[in-house]
Amino acid sequence: MKSIEIVVSRTGQTTVQTKGFSGAACLEASRFVEQALGVRQDEERTSEFYQSEPQPQSVQQGTTP
Repeated sequence: MKSIEIVVSRTGQTTVQTKGFSGAACLEASRFVEQALGVRQDEERTSEFYQSEPQPQSVQQGTTP
């Protein structure tokens, strides 16, 4: 399941973490949150970022002569 988690500390520092996204899709998904919060101070990429996005597969059946 894909989700975006936003944590606000007692000091007002916010952390945005995406879960369930692969590749750069996480950056696009969280862009609106980051723009609303202001300037990014730090970025840490998880192993999901380096995974390739799943490609849809199609199966075709051929006819035999």
